[in-house]
Amino acid sequence: MHLRTASALVSLLLVGLAHQVVANPLPPNDEASLRRRYTAQKYRADTVKKAFQTAWNGYYKYAFPHDSLRPATNTYSDDRNGWGASAVDAFSTALVMKNWGVVNQILDYVPTINFSNTSTEISLFETTIRYLGGMLSAYDLMTGPLWNHAGNDTTNVTAVLVQAQRLADNLKVAFDTPSGVPDNMLKFGPPRKVGQATNGIATIGTLVLEWTRLSDLTGNPEYGRLAQKAESYLLHPRPALGEPFPGLLGTNVNITTGLFVDSSGGWGGGDDSFYEYLIKMYLYDPLRFREYGERWVKAVDSSIQYLTSHPTSRPDLTFLAMWNNRTLQFVSEHLACFNGGNFILGGLTLDEPIYVRFGLDLVDSCHETYVKTATGIGPEVFSWQDSRTPLNATNNPGPPAAQAGFYNTSGFWISNGNYVLRPEVLESIYYAYRATGDKKYQEWAWASFQAINATCRIGSGYSSVNDVNAPGGGGFSNFQESFWFAEVLKYSYLIFAEDAPWQVQADHTNQFVYNTECHPIRIASGHENVAYGST
Repeated sequence: MHLRTASALVSLLLVGLAHQVVANPLPPNDEASLRRRYTAQKYRADTVKKAFQTAWNGYYKYAFPHDSLRPATNTYSDDRNGWGASAVDAFSTALVMKNWGVVNQILDYVPTINFSNTSTEISLFETTIRYLGGMLSAYDLMTGPLWNHAGNDTTNVTAVLVQAQRLADNLKVAFDTPSGVPDNMLKFGPPRKVGQATNGIATIGTLVLEWTRLSDLTGNPEYGRLAQKAESYLLHPRPALGEPFPGLLGTNVNITTGLFVDSSGGWGGGDDSFYEYLIKMYLYDPLRFREYGERWVKAVDSSIQYLTSHPTSRPDLTFLAMWNNRTLQFVSEHLACFNGGNFILGGLTLDEPIYVRFGLDLVDSCHETYVKTATGIGPEVFSWQDSRTPLNATNNPGPPAAQAGFYNTSGFWISNGNYVLRPEVLESIYYAYRATGDKKYQEWAWASFQAINATCRIGSGYSSVNDVNAPGGGGFSNFQESFWFAEVLKYSYLIFAEDAPWQVQADHTNQFVYNTECHPIRIASGHENVAYGST
């Protein structure tokens, strides 16, 4: 069932794309070639699994059950409330890798977490995508395609869902506001809101998948209804300033009134996963969440029509600008590079080749931010000069003098050269490969993984680095993010792994949808315990 409602202008902009390549089937191979290819792919998958084990061994030895490893000094950080964020984030990755030794270590640990005890403030968003998403995903995998594979007793598997519900019961005080828009920051002992005045669309709009899934698994509709009520303010934004382009929103919402307070935004941090979850909720259950799909279509149509930008020095590249009111800002982020994969997933889900093709263009362009740097890794923030906006206009300056040569060959300049073990470029390359079968995406993923593996490896694990355009990454921050386990290593593995029920499918046979932390959540159709209407 098609949801697309593109304007005539968008249709004109996209004419000719609809019949372009969506799938590039692999050429015929003789048996020997197929065997060599299988061996190469298995070698690459096994190499990623070894990197996972290296990172896990360092974390387990020096940091567990704390949140994160500081690999250069063999110490730890409790940056996510001291509940063992890296262990929970690693859970679903260990499962899809069938690393039963690590699975059992985490499965033994999860029932012991005291989700009522922490001395630090809690982010509703971060806790939802990492802890709640991680536990729901593990439960879905262990009660679904991996049932009885790990040799674990069912008591601990059941305890994973119990723990997810216990955590949500502590977190749900966040929604106790006049509007139902949650306060993103909480304290426990007892659970209470910090008292923020506003919340952002990413931290409001990236709760619905996990909280709805919890309702579907437990039969308690309260969790889903809380998140869906909060989401309703984003599906129907008010006042008009909150929607400067159709389907594209401002960033911040007043918690008391549910009204938008600005009209600045983009596909980057603070906004990103709101758009991501619109199509993923539709994929999760197209009957209950049709409106989410319709809103995603409006957002991507507007993005193509209003935000598409080509750098003056590399008009072959395609980026999406950010905006301030209706003034475009020609800057983007590593975080925003998930957008290619999201367009591809939406195009596959809605049978719209134009979205797939545009998504592939975005993937190609974000990949260029990797291949042009000294380390082969993309920067945290990059900018460019738009080819259709008057040159040197207030919103369209040229590159800094020191990067003029780099810009001329690369099509972007580096505004922030950090790399904090982010997954988004690999994520979109993964979706591109699953949509097309084109082996070039596997080659891109392998080169990117090798660059990260070589640059970020230090001490007992892997660390963020300071400058991707400096030899060796310009020094280490001595911090191994928990999403290194959940996302970078999972996407790097999946693109070379055998087909499995949790892999993204191009033919409408998906059994799982990935949350923004790359935890695979089983789609609802036929797998929910209770049906109820969204609010």
